[in-house]
Amino acid sequence: MNGDTAKIVNNTAPAKLVDHRLGGGENWPGVVYEKRPAKDVNGNVVDGLYNAWIILDNPKQYNSYTTDMVKGVIHAFRDASVARDVVAVVFTGAGDQAFCTGGNTKEYAEYYAGNGQEYRQYMRLFNDMVSSILACDKPVICRVNGMRIGGGQEIGMAADFSVAQDLAKFGQAGPKHGSAAIGGATDFLPLMIGCEQAMVSGLLCEPFTAHQAYQLGIIMDVVPALKVDGKFIPNPTVITDKMFDDWGRVCYGKAKTGEELAKGKEVLKSGTIDLSLLDQRVEELCTKFLTTFPDCITKSLEELRKPKLEAWNRNKEDSRAWLALNMMTEARAGFRAFNEGTRESGREIDFVGLRQALAKGAPWTPELTESLMPASKAAAE
Repeated sequence: MNGDTAKIVNNTAPAKLVDHRLGGGENWPGVVYEKRPAKDVNGNVVDGLYNAWIILDNPKQYNSYTTDMVKGVIHAFRDASVARDVVAVVFTGAGDQAFCTGGNTKEYAEYYAGNGQEYRQYMRLFNDMVSSILACDKPVICRVNGMRIGGGQEIGMAADFSVAQDLAKFGQAGPKHGSAAIGGATDFLPLMIGCEQAMVSGLLCEPFTAHQAYQLGIIMDVVPALKVDGKFIPNPTVITDKMFDDWGRVCYGKAKTGEELAKGKEVLKSGTIDLSLLDQRVEELCTKFLTTFPDCITKSLEELRKPKLEAWNRNKEDSRAWLALNMMTEARAGFRAFNEGTRESGREIDFVGLRQALAKGAPWTPELTESLMPASKAAAE
């Protein structure tokens, strides 16, 4: 700030500014709120201006969010939204393995499973978290530092921009673990990637690569993160050349299979993960907002978010009610299976056994739930 500008600010600003924050965004366990200096186009720090970084900090559980973390994200986005000195918001996760893999399945299994009325209150918080992202007065950039799965995909899609490192995977997991992707995915996916691909993601739960995410339009950019012999290389487990399979379908962006996948994994093991290019791209994007009118940016955000907001607001309360009821049946079984299962037994229920039981009209009883657990399935085999 030069002397003339400082003089103008000092002569016109109120003696004491009103604090519009809810406060506490920096004090919740599992969420880090930081204000990092904004930079100009030459990479120089700009005095008095910042970008707010909201970081999910639960890397041991792939940055899955607990109830307290959801509260922290709400407070952090509200604080960043009203901060006069914040230009943009970067939403990311700690480490290089995951942005977020959704709700904390340990907490789900050990507290919310079979406790529908409590899960209903939890979903009020979750809905408020998504709404706080969609209502932020600043542009929100999702820095996809790793897996963005399940609820992590949903809160990531609520952001305005997404930039990913190319080892990241994207997708939904609901019908595999006892839920439905109605925390935003069923609202946002048809808008962002079309109805057919939304069906593939929401029903089949097959993850797609960062390169596929870029092609589909769910992220704005993808950058390398693997360094081998000191040089960045594309994800070696993904087909990054234009190739065709036996059916003549384009394979670009798809995960490799068989021997090629094994070779790619060996290359992956030989390298190190470096997110410096991801950070560089995110910083460049933040700098672009620095040279725009702030109120015009906020109004443009409000208008461009309307399709997401309209879909989200139309469905979020019905979704909340259904998810609470579902915690008494399929979610109760699915989250327990994930939490109690092992690599050897698997983390999914006996789906065939469930369908056979329901075909005979079996009610959801504790005995049915127990019979579907991975350990029971393994014992039966």
